[in-house]
Amino acid sequence: MTTRVILTVDTELTWRHHVPGEDWRPNFALSCEPAGVGISYQLEQLAKHRLKACFFVDPMPAMVYGLEPVRRMIEPILAAGQEVQLHLHSFWHDLSAGRGEAARFELTQFDRTEQARLIALGRDLLMEAGAPRPIAFRSGSFAANADTLAALHELGFVYDSSHCGADHPWPSALPLDPSLIDPLATDGVTEVPVTQIRRRDGGLRPFQICALSRNEMEAALLHAADNAHPLVTIVGHSFELASRDGRRPNVVIRRRFDRLCAFLDRNRTRFDTVRFDTLGIDCPHLPSAPLPARPLRTVARYVEQAWGHARYEKPAIAAAALLAPPPVAALSYLAYAGL
Repeated sequence: MTTRVILTVDTELTWRHHVPGEDWRPNFALSCEPAGVGISYQLEQLAKHRLKACFFVDPMPAMVYGLEPVRRMIEPILAAGQEVQLHLHSFWHDLSAGRGEAARFELTQFDRTEQARLIALGRDLLMEAGAPRPIAFRSGSFAANADTLAALHELGFVYDSSHCGADHPWPSALPLDPSLIDPLATDGVTEVPVTQIRRRDGGLRPFQICALSRNEMEAALLHAADNAHPLVTIVGHSFELASRDGRRPNVVIRRRFDRLCAFLDRNRTRFDTVRFDTLGIDCPHLPSAPLPARPLRTVARYVEQAWGHARYEKPAIAAAALLAPPPVAALSYLAYAGL
């Protein structure tokens, strides 16, 4: 039996690169194609390893810039044979209405009627930009609640993938168990939660490229296969393989993505990457459990994260990171950051 894996990539123009009055192209370059490791690079790696993926594309920037940046996101994804579904960051609505200083960043700040209107608008913009009619949805920041599910059902969506136990109860506010990692039929749609692993303190950490080490990702996948989990849902972003400023690759995170793709390719008898438009999954009766914490894996991630942060995100201490062996520099940064 193979465990199905759905690789999802949230694809968007970002708030941190938005400059009022500026053209969309600088934001696109830093959010969608940063430092040569954005959408195009990720599509190349997926093709190299013959993997399927779902790109959740946010069309709401069209409210400010028109459809061209959304078309630029969608066209290469569809040309590569990958899937486009609907992502939505609500702050673009308020920016278009001149409410920049009071922008509502979470969809859950809108009532059910307003949520349905925004989701319908996003669906229509996505299709106008060239995507097929979406059947799956993920809210920006995983911000969804019961009103979101009701709106999605009303609009004919089949899947939602906004439940992220690590971000529960805010902004991921669905009335579901935070540790839920199995698909669940609820309120007329099938919820496809983001896969989680356990932290040392008993909390949860999402299966996100920038959040887990290579060893943790592989361990989580093997745990799922060994325990017959029906689905593993992985999260990435169009900008995630670059530094936060979008100006250079974050080689630590890029290598994680590359190695994840290679691992899934090598182990395709155990793992099958799928898309929402072919998912057709039955919801299990017995709940799957997240990968248990293991101190050595956690410590290894701390060191890896600290090294990557020092090397690619903190120029002030990058020189020290370069002059010291990676473990020494990483441990120094752990002390600096209070991790």
